[in-house]
Amino acid sequence: MAHLFRDLTLGQSKRDTTPSPPPPPITPLRPTTVTAADNLPSPLGQISVNFSDSDLTITAYEIFVAACRTSAGKPLSFVPNNQSSDSLSHNSPNSLAYQRSLTYTAASKVKKAFGLKSPGSGSKKSPGSGPGKPKRPVTVGELMRNQMRVSEAMDSRVRRALLRISAGQVGRRIESVVVPLELLQQLKVSDFADRQEYEEWQKRTLKVLEAGLILHPHLPLDKSNSAAQRLRQIIHGALDRPIETGRNNESMQVLRSAVMSLANRSYDGSLSDSCHWADGIPLNLRLYEMLLQSCFDANDESSIIEEFDELMEQIKKTWGILGLNQTLHNLCFTWVLFHRFVATGQMDLELLSAADGQLAEVAKDAKTTKDSEYSQILSSTLTSIMGWAEKRLLAYHETFDRVNVETMEGIVSLGVAAAKILVEDISNEYRRRRRTEVNVALKGDKFEMYRLLGWLHESMIMEKADSSRRASKNQPNALPLLAILAKDVGSLAVNEKQVFSPILKRWHPLAAGLAVATLHVGYGNELKQFISGITELTPDVVQVLRAADQLEKDLVQIAVEDSVESDDGGKAIIREMPPYEAEATIANLVKIWIKSRLDKLKEWVDRNLQQELWSPQTNQEGCAPSAVEALRTVNETLDAFFQLPIPMHPALLPEVMNGLDRCIQYYVAKAKSGCGSRNTFLPTMPALTRCTIGSKFQGFGKKKDKSPNSQKRNPQVATNGDSSFGIPQLCVRINTLQWVLGEFDVLEKRIITLLRNSESARVEDFSNGLAKKFELYPAACLEGIQQLCEAAAYRLVFHNLSHALWDGLYVGDPSSSRIDPFLQELERNLMFISDTINEKIRTRILTEIMRASFDGFLLVLLAGGPSRSFSQKDCQIIEDDFEVLKEMFWANGDGLPSELIDKFSTTVRSVLPLFRTETDSLIERFRRVTSERYKSNGRTKLPLPPTSGQWDPSEPNTLLRVLCYRNDESATRFLKKTYDLPKKL
Repeated sequence: MAHLFRDLTLGQSKRDTTPSPPPPPITPLRPTTVTAADNLPSPLGQISVNFSDSDLTITAYEIFVAACRTSAGKPLSFVPNNQSSDSLSHNSPNSLAYQRSLTYTAASKVKKAFGLKSPGSGSKKSPGSGPGKPKRPVTVGELMRNQMRVSEAMDSRVRRALLRISAGQVGRRIESVVVPLELLQQLKVSDFADRQEYEEWQKRTLKVLEAGLILHPHLPLDKSNSAAQRLRQIIHGALDRPIETGRNNESMQVLRSAVMSLANRSYDGSLSDSCHWADGIPLNLRLYEMLLQSCFDANDESSIIEEFDELMEQIKKTWGILGLNQTLHNLCFTWVLFHRFVATGQMDLELLSAADGQLAEVAKDAKTTKDSEYSQILSSTLTSIMGWAEKRLLAYHETFDRVNVETMEGIVSLGVAAAKILVEDISNEYRRRRRTEVNVALKGDKFEMYRLLGWLHESMIMEKADSSRRASKNQPNALPLLAILAKDVGSLAVNEKQVFSPILKRWHPLAAGLAVATLHVGYGNELKQFISGITELTPDVVQVLRAADQLEKDLVQIAVEDSVESDDGGKAIIREMPPYEAEATIANLVKIWIKSRLDKLKEWVDRNLQQELWSPQTNQEGCAPSAVEALRTVNETLDAFFQLPIPMHPALLPEVMNGLDRCIQYYVAKAKSGCGSRNTFLPTMPALTRCTIGSKFQGFGKKKDKSPNSQKRNPQVATNGDSSFGIPQLCVRINTLQWVLGEFDVLEKRIITLLRNSESARVEDFSNGLAKKFELYPAACLEGIQQLCEAAAYRLVFHNLSHALWDGLYVGDPSSSRIDPFLQELERNLMFISDTINEKIRTRILTEIMRASFDGFLLVLLAGGPSRSFSQKDCQIIEDDFEVLKEMFWANGDGLPSELIDKFSTTVRSVLPLFRTETDSLIERFRRVTSERYKSNGRTKLPLPPTSGQWDPSEPNTLLRVLCYRNDESATRFLKKTYDLPKKL
């Protein structure tokens, strides 16, 4: 906020309301580092001539003496300085106000109005208040000399010169006299202690003429003015060589001619009866400022003298010479009071209150005065006051505390009043002319207090931040900067509410709310920069964000409490407080953290599963080491998550669990990838045929059968698959998925324990069924186990044992190629699998092997190719072999349950009777079933039923296949007639 009072919407300052009883005594302001007025240049203007304060004081004193020792129509007179007070009472009427005796019967009216203290009434004692005190002055003239620290010799010279002037100009008004010119002519070297003093006095007097007539004239001066050029030459020449000032001296005549020519100028060109030599701005204002400074006690700089009224009455008589009026007096006096308050260390609040009260008079003048020069000085003065007040308020925490907080009331009141005059009272004409200087916007009829309280803005936050940086530098384990700042800002807000708001509420009912809103914005800007630079979630980051979240809650609470009685319940204030969204930021960072963890876990799965051997000799559980490591990483991720110092573990836990769920699912998918399935190992169905090897006819339709061994395995099965996907490796994969599935309950219990120990956990968090959050990987494990069991079973039966089953069983003569070789190798593999596989899934894989064996047995009977044929009498061999196969899985009660064996043998048992059935009966049944299925009649040819793969005694394709493999003449004729198959094998 660049200017505290300039971008304001102004309302009423305290003086616009009904006057309230005087405030209680105010503790003085603590002295600041800079108490002098060096940083407060005078807004009344700078004089182009290099005058010292002493030069201005002497010049102002000369004007004061000249103005006070004469009045209209009466001559100047002189009373010797050593004349007693008794003789003063016998002076003629020519002894006027300058030697007016002082009275002490009543205190100053002005002091009463402003509440100003008398000398020695405060903590400081006037030097003249004790024993042996010096004699108090008894006249206004003597008082003024003492106040302005003018020597008696200088005073005597001035009064003596004025008497000489009056002797030759009886009845002439002082306003028509150019005092410096007359003093130059009247005072000689003999009037001074030495020639050096005289020459210095002459140079100073000539510089006064230069300042008043050439550099700061009452009327604008043409650069080509000959009188001005002559005067400038004389003055510059006198700087090197003093001029002779006798009455008839030629140089003096030239000087007088030039001076009077310039002093008597008027706007209409006529000769003026008043001389304008000290009434140009800013010379007159600076001289008047020196006179007003004399109203302060010489021994107590913060006190107005007791005789203020009498002295001010005489000071105002200089207005005629200085071209001043009441309006300019009010403005100058306001500045002098304010400047004295600052210059004396801001210790005397009566001065501040007096300046504030005098500013009320200035406000009245500003409403009616249209003079552009006045408006310019007024603007400069008010701007200077506002600038000073702004600096105090911007550093208010270093300036005020609980003890002296009420001091701030006067400063705020002064600043508000100055801003209000700038906005409302300065003439519109001047404001249009000086639009860039009076940069104040009137936005409505309410004073936006939070703009006034700009000291709570980012500059204060930045100052606190810098202080915290310095404090935490080089300190081990130092708290994060913004966490410290959040604590500091919170303390500021509480202090604001408890200490400063009761004072500021006099200007705005929502002072605390607006102040903390500005605090909120200031810290928010710092936080925004911090968040923009965050790349990862660290303990420091979380600490800062949690501190910011708590700070925001505290600030909002203060704002709401302060605004509870407002019309909108504080909604407008809250709108001024953009949310920090610290929790959302934490949540986003945690999500990024989670994603990073999960991505690393996924990369780990990809990398390690490529190297996994799936060896059965890995560990006691029989599972792969990669699974143990993966679950260990999952547990570490959960531990790390709950160790994060965040306030939202329950809220973000589902996301963590979902991510881990997907990772474990990904591991399961990779573990079963490439292992195949049931259909992978099933052989391709050979075409229906009635031909043996070497037969003339090799099939029917468009498809040609290949050699008997061409269909013994699916070409999709890799020949080198045993290295990674052999039965031992498949068993390890199955064990691994089973172990991972078993860790589900362990993970659930671990999460509940971690959540219970979390600081942010609530009772309802445990009733939401956390286990249900792991929805993907348990189902994936079950599905994977099933797939791998099927793959292992069908691989074993149709790949590893294909030579004994698919290539050997019932080839040629069924009686000589029975099932025993297949059973021997199957039993050996079953023993290995039973020893390798986890007992929890042993029954499942054995069941799948049994189902694969039963499917393989049926495929040999119904789709075994042209190398197989069966007569009706072979049915007993087939039935006996199947019973032996079932017995092996039953294993005298030590194997699979009989109910399970019966369930999976149902299809085989339903099909085997077809091999015992007579051929004609089979043909008739085939005709009937086919006609019913395909809606054919006796006059049309029976359609060829497609292979469904679902064997069933009532299914046409199953019946047809039994007939195709029936070594029988009737079957041969039927197939020849119906489908044009050959009559003989």
